[in-house]
Amino acid sequence: MTEPQTVPQYFLQKVRHYGRNKVALRQKEFGIWREFTWQDSYEQVQSFSLGLMALGLQRGDHICSVGDNDRQYYWAFMGLLAAGGVSVGLFTDARPNEMAYVIDHSDATFALAKDQEQCDKLLEIKEQIPRLRQVIYWDDRGLWNYDDPWLMSFEAVQALGRDLAAKEPDRFEKEVALGRGDDLAVICYTSGTTGLPKGATLNQANLLSAAGLYHQVDPRHDTDNHVSFLPLGWIAEPVLGFTPHVYSGVILNFPEEPETVRQNIREIAPENVLYNSRLWDNLLADIQVRINDSAWINRQLYQLFLPAGYKMADKKFSKEKPGLGLRLAYALGDWLVFAPLRNQFGLSRIRAAYTAGSALSPDAMRFFHALGINLKQIYGCTEATGGTTIHRDDDIKFASVGPAAPGVELQVSESGEIQIAGPTVFQGYYKNPEATAKAIRVDEHGRRWFCSGDAGYIDEDGHLIYLDRVKDMITLANGESFSPQFIEGRLKFSPYVRDVMAVGGPTRDHVTALITIDFDNVGHWAEKRGLGYTTFTDLSQKPEVYTLIQEAVNEVNKSLPPAARVRRFVLMHKEFDADEAEMTRTRKLRRGFLADRYGDIIEAMYNDEPSIHVRAQVRYQDGREGFVETEVRVMSLSVGV
Repeated sequence: MTEPQTVPQYFLQKVRHYGRNKVALRQKEFGIWREFTWQDSYEQVQSFSLGLMALGLQRGDHICSVGDNDRQYYWAFMGLLAAGGVSVGLFTDARPNEMAYVIDHSDATFALAKDQEQCDKLLEIKEQIPRLRQVIYWDDRGLWNYDDPWLMSFEAVQALGRDLAAKEPDRFEKEVALGRGDDLAVICYTSGTTGLPKGATLNQANLLSAAGLYHQVDPRHDTDNHVSFLPLGWIAEPVLGFTPHVYSGVILNFPEEPETVRQNIREIAPENVLYNSRLWDNLLADIQVRINDSAWINRQLYQLFLPAGYKMADKKFSKEKPGLGLRLAYALGDWLVFAPLRNQFGLSRIRAAYTAGSALSPDAMRFFHALGINLKQIYGCTEATGGTTIHRDDDIKFASVGPAAPGVELQVSESGEIQIAGPTVFQGYYKNPEATAKAIRVDEHGRRWFCSGDAGYIDEDGHLIYLDRVKDMITLANGESFSPQFIEGRLKFSPYVRDVMAVGGPTRDHVTALITIDFDNVGHWAEKRGLGYTTFTDLSQKPEVYTLIQEAVNEVNKSLPPAARVRRFVLMHKEFDADEAEMTRTRKLRRGFLADRYGDIIEAMYNDEPSIHVRAQVRYQDGREGFVETEVRVMSLSVGV
């Protein structure tokens, strides 16, 4: 049999192998996990795919999709790929104007929208996306009275597909067989931190290569479970979820609601999981808060055995064999403390856990390994199909993001930029040859190198040390350089810190920071101490809260060279907000925008002012807008410079 070249061809291979004898996916509905076999999936995918063909979908057409992860989204994704279509994922919280740009720029002819909320967004921008011929929805709640032929139900599309199947019984298999590895599969739009989003084009071979390299490092089995919750506009879910599902037979599990993801993960207890660094930070903060609020005996056991966990983790990292006493102490601690904690968060069967996105602090990595969670740093990007480096089980370094993944080549340019070559490198940016030419360099051997824009270096063991974006490495007036992302990541290790922007530059002689508190955790801390407050702004400016955050900043400063230590900080009067363009939808800071917007606060820190008066516009939950006025305090620190 010919080796499959595409994701749909792997899907058909698994259907023929498993049929009705094995569960392919589950979805929780009304409190019950519903199961669907591979044959069930085949029937759903076939009818939807043929329905798209009946509606006029041509091979190579682009289809945008937006909605929470569920079985219909998966069936639609597989169906459109089977028909030769190209998937363009949108984020569920994208605003209408953001959706309009991607839909128009990608030349999409169809859109998949889960529910009324997403359909309403598309109806609002209908005149801006004239090429879009049909919107297909699969959750009809609230849409019963809509009378617009532009909207069509998932079931109606499948009915057309069943009619076509009756006329051409082998049409679906023939279309799947036409697929080739160099067929375009997905267009993932980058987050647009420095301008309009760019569409990174990835072909079928890119997806399968990425799934294959992860499989070589951490094999996936057809008994493994994957909980699908990462946004499908991001490359991670197609690479670690949908493609391994057909590549290795991994069982897909879809949460009941976005709000129930954590509970559903606990019920499924997957063998592999990827959380971005923000989610790992949140998990760590949650564990710390729960321990602090637990019974006295639980706190004592945690404090007693956590040092043994750290010692065991350190032995693993240094590749030393632990002694009998440590193994016994850890086994007891695992039984009494660590295993129950892992179980609470759905990590009881975890074999490999990954962190990606902004850097996770070494302290956080060490903490999770102390709990027995095999957490690995990975480094990748959309343009490398999500996979570039990955830690191996027996070769984990705190400071690194691991060595190159199998089949991937790494090099660092003279300017310190990380460059990537191999089968996962993307095909280019859609309709943007200038950006493609800047991003792809072809060497004398014909290898295509993606110029990542990230700064880093490769150490003596072949591990990549990621520093920051090249453009975001900051040089101070004294010539010292520092990575703001490193400082930010370390500060977010505190459960009381939500976001941070470290500030410096060639005209600045020291580092300062804008910090936003974690309102829930700080509020809980304040309530336990009888500290009254009314709003986020009021709480953030309490002297006691400044002292609390100062402790976290002082702890981070201990690990920094004197020139890079934070000398002053402010606690912001509001959270950084993606809706106000202060962050991207994936919660990356828009540094330039923040520096301009809060320039007065930054200047106050560098002018040694004790505080600054702030008047800021705020948007309330009921839609009203108003202004908040307050004095934002500047905290100065002694850093031993």
